[in-house]
Amino acid sequence: MAERGAQAPILPLGEADLRGALALSASAQWNQNEADWRMLLALGQGWGIRAAGSDGREQLAASTVVLPYGGAFAWVSMVLVLPEFQRRGYARQLLRHALGVLAAHGMPALLDATPAGKAVYLQEGFCETWGFARYRRERSEARPAQRRAPSTRALRDSDWPAIDAIDTPAFGASRLPLLRTLARRLPQAARVLEQGGRLRGFVLGRDGREASQIGPLVADDDAAAMGLIGDVLRDLPGSVYLDLLDRRLALLPWLQQQGFAFQRPFTRMVHAGPGAPGDNEALILVAGPELG
Repeated sequence: MAERGAQAPILPLGEADLRGALALSASAQWNQNEADWRMLLALGQGWGIRAAGSDGREQLAASTVVLPYGGAFAWVSMVLVLPEFQRRGYARQLLRHALGVLAAHGMPALLDATPAGKAVYLQEGFCETWGFARYRRERSEARPAQRRAPSTRALRDSDWPAIDAIDTPAFGASRLPLLRTLARRLPQAARVLEQGGRLRGFVLGRDGREASQIGPLVADDDAAAMGLIGDVLRDLPGSVYLDLLDRRLALLPWLQQQGFAFQRPFTRMVHAGPGAPGDNEALILVAGPELG
């Protein structure tokens, strides 16, 4: 994102841009599929810059998306530029546009940065808070998860009030529209752990371009988390991503037994706010860097 150049017209993203948006994700080797882009644009707002390529044809050259969570804050994601159009200032221009829109509504911005992007976001006024890392289980390494935790059950419609009650303080805002969408995206990953009439945790997931993603996961302890993850893995035989908070590394040996290996780190960053919202004591897996 260390780019410079003349200002380019910024246009809102819509359904007609889905093909170009998918090309942006694929060029960065990110996991988003068409359902992800549709979800982001349905729940949030996106902008892009179109430009003529070397073949003379106009295409979507760069993008960014903001995903508001109530009136509390908004997520900034999908800051992408096709390789052919990099170093023209497009990413920085779109990021500043998104931040301006959010500032006009008095909403702090958050994002999850890769190591390459963190220095740029610091220059744009973001502050780093806590970290997490992505782990991947390859299809060839799929294996039954060892039973070391209580059994879970499939999520029911009647669970949503209890899910919101434990997720909102952990995440920092209600995100029920997103959670309901994820439950529809990958029903076999939508599970809860209930004991003694109390909801101890929940997990959701989604399909992706190259792997399924497990998350978010909120639970009251590591045993509950292992039960939720283990029961989801039984029904996901292919490649799987999950994004584990650094402060939950006690779970890592167990995850490694299930075939997960480190991929890359991320840093949660906040702009125009006092710090990362929420109390992440019960937050174990994030929903993904594009969702929070």
